[in-house]
Amino acid sequence: MHPDHTTPVSTPPPAPSRGGRRLRNIVVTMALGATMFAVGAVMLTPGGNSAPRPAGHGRPDEAPRGSIEALQARVARLPKDPGGWAALGMAYVQQARSTADPATYDRAEKALRTSLSVQGEGNTDAETAMSALAAARHDFPAALRWASKATTSGPYSSSAYGVLADAHTQLGHYDEADEAVQKMTDLRPDAASLARASYAFELRGDTSQARALMRRSLAAAATPADKAFAHNVLATLDLQDAEPRSALAETQVGLKATPGDSALLETRARAHQALGDTTKAIADYRAAVAVAPLPHHLLGLGELEQSLGRPEQAEENYALLRAQDRIREAAGDPADTDAILFEADHGNARRAVTMAEQTLRTRPFVAVHDAYAWALHRAGRDAEALVQADKALALGTRSALFRYHRAAVHHALGDREAARRDLTEALREPVFHPLHADAARALLQRIDNTP
Repeated sequence: MHPDHTTPVSTPPPAPSRGGRRLRNIVVTMALGATMFAVGAVMLTPGGNSAPRPAGHGRPDEAPRGSIEALQARVARLPKDPGGWAALGMAYVQQARSTADPATYDRAEKALRTSLSVQGEGNTDAETAMSALAAARHDFPAALRWASKATTSGPYSSSAYGVLADAHTQLGHYDEADEAVQKMTDLRPDAASLARASYAFELRGDTSQARALMRRSLAAAATPADKAFAHNVLATLDLQDAEPRSALAETQVGLKATPGDSALLETRARAHQALGDTTKAIADYRAAVAVAPLPHHLLGLGELEQSLGRPEQAEENYALLRAQDRIREAAGDPADTDAILFEADHGNARRAVTMAEQTLRTRPFVAVHDAYAWALHRAGRDAEALVQADKALALGTRSALFRYHRAAVHHALGDREAARRDLTEALREPVFHPLHADAARALLQRIDNTP
């Protein structure tokens, strides 16, 4: 999965549900959309909708056209242009996502509030961007409120339905997310909607459909950022299928087009690690951290250094993670899953439980259930941990880390057979984690050697 850097592995998909039927409809929509594009039957407006809409309803969930400097010049020239302020706000959101600079989120909010002050009603661009900003800050209830406003003011805006799908997903409203993705693809089967459809299938463990849809998203990608994202997802899917050479090749192609992309650098580091080349893995991790010191970059590098017996180098990254968490806590923001897992593994397990409980109140997403399960296990509360671990895997998500976490819980509760099943599935991706993969092998061997 993409969010919070979870690492998937194979499990059977769940029985079809109402959401599953909707996902199959998405595939039908995609197939029809591809056919219509091929024969030129779909006429899309520049803003991205295949139906009439008010002027100015663009696609602010994607990178706006032009640089931040150009957009700043535009609003300086046209200070009463709500679309210009909305585009600048979204550009800041995108910049903050890639640089991990929280001050940029403040600049984004200021630009978007200015847009809304100029045009308070029917400002779909700004409402969509405000939803994206709230999601980037992990305030998913606010993201849902803004996305609902955007889909009301812009019922033909595919971008508005995209951020609506994102908010529902992170809030654990998976059927509602599927409905929003379906609407988005009906309006515009482009790179953004294909990517979201791909993720809907990935969450349910159907990685073959996820890969096929992401390939089509790559083919439809119009910007270097869209292409880099698609290459990164495809490489991540290769890693979970224990195909690190394919993952390495995918990241190499992506980095040729977008050198210095931190997500691709991190995924290439994981591919090198899976292939046993820890020197190159560390170099890529360090390059990713230099571009964007995001928590999962720091945690991945720190745990790789720790696995290689370099505690001082690991501690440098852990110190940065602790500093970031102090800033988060002071701001009153919920913790992300990397922070919870870091605290559970390298800090105070009881504090990790508290962090997870706070996050789960506003983000009941599968990755948060997993992090909560692990924190509870590390705190010795395994009966409660099993409930959360089951919720993390309820959709059929293919995650080696989720499986290992549940295996450890099962073992602590004395269910060796359940632990063996989960460990076997986790180790289908042999190098799923720099520390826990070896622990999974050791635990499986102990179970097999116990009469």
